[in-house]
Amino acid sequence: MRATLRQAARATVHLFLAAAMAFGSYLFITVLLIAATGAVSGVGIWLLPETVLLIRRIAGAKRRLTASWTGREIPEAYRPVTGPLRERLRTAVGDPGTLTDLRWMGAYYAYGWLTVLMLPLWPAGLLVDGVLRGLLGREALVLPLLVRLADLEAGWSAALLRPSPKALLANRVEQLTATRANAVAAHGAELRRIERDLHDGAQARLVALSMRIGLAQRAYGADPDTARKLLSDAQDQAEEALTELRHVVRGIHPPILTDRGLVGAVRALAGGWGSPRSSEAESEGGLSVTVLTDRLPDGPRAPAAVEAAAYFVIAEALTNASKYSGSDRAEVVLARSRTGLSVRVRDEGCGGVDESAGSGLLGMRRRVAALDGTVRVTSPVGGPTVIEVELPCLW
Repeated sequence: MRATLRQAARATVHLFLAAAMAFGSYLFITVLLIAATGAVSGVGIWLLPETVLLIRRIAGAKRRLTASWTGREIPEAYRPVTGPLRERLRTAVGDPGTLTDLRWMGAYYAYGWLTVLMLPLWPAGLLVDGVLRGLLGREALVLPLLVRLADLEAGWSAALLRPSPKALLANRVEQLTATRANAVAAHGAELRRIERDLHDGAQARLVALSMRIGLAQRAYGADPDTARKLLSDAQDQAEEALTELRHVVRGIHPPILTDRGLVGAVRALAGGWGSPRSSEAESEGGLSVTVLTDRLPDGPRAPAAVEAAAYFVIAEALTNASKYSGSDRAEVVLARSRTGLSVRVRDEGCGGVDESAGSGLLGMRRRVAALDGTVRVTSPVGGPTVIEVELPCLW
């Protein structure tokens, strides 16, 4: 009986909130009629976009309420209502999501009253089910109807609020357009970085190397000792230029990824901060990094682009942890899911990450978005900071 009462109570809360929203939608119909009348007459046409935005908020609240009951998220697919009045009007009227919301609101005006059926069900349920369960030991009959009523209301709402395939396709096109723009921006920034590194590093050293070799050639006949010294300096500069070139190559695609794979590359990266360790090991200094790969079993490797993105995300996250977190411990978790690769970096620092302060998270998001992945950052003040990345790929 307790379980039945708990389920009925939860259904009652959902139905009560749905009834409150239905009552609010009845009142909103008046606002909608005023906006429609103003749009037709031309006097209050500016109200139309604002009314559409308000409808979106109401429909969004209903989606969240329905998802909390069913456990399944209902996606949203809206075009942004921005720009001058004419563009806002065109978007508000032409967006398929507007038609979906209006269709739901009209239907909800009819079926929203079903929620009031919960009022007579409770006294009848306590009386009938109390007798059946308490005296006869049979299954409850009336109180489970509250759960069925909540399921019916949520099912209708989910079906009506689900975006049309056309709206989902339009939303997906907009997402891909933004992703492509971010990928182009990230690619341009990477090319500028490589050009700057070559110009300021390897190219300058190679120019100096060429000059020293030329001086050595001129001095070789008259002053062999000076020529030998110049050649020795040229050899040092050649080694420095090679070091600079290796640094640039690592910035493009670390060779260690090709040689050792993602796990080996991440362990080597962690070793650069301190040492990859088990949970009971201690590090003498620097950032002590734990690398957990238990959920990344041996098997086919992820595509090179996915491995490179994961490596750079981890490198950037550990750099931020070392510079700003104030923590001496960090944890990297690599996991393989059915649809891709998961990366999780956690530090026990001060938290409060500000993405607008040049923390490198914008570049991280762009790099991941180019692969249609997602980045989630959780960093409350006082810590911990957790960066979770999902990179889709086929195994």
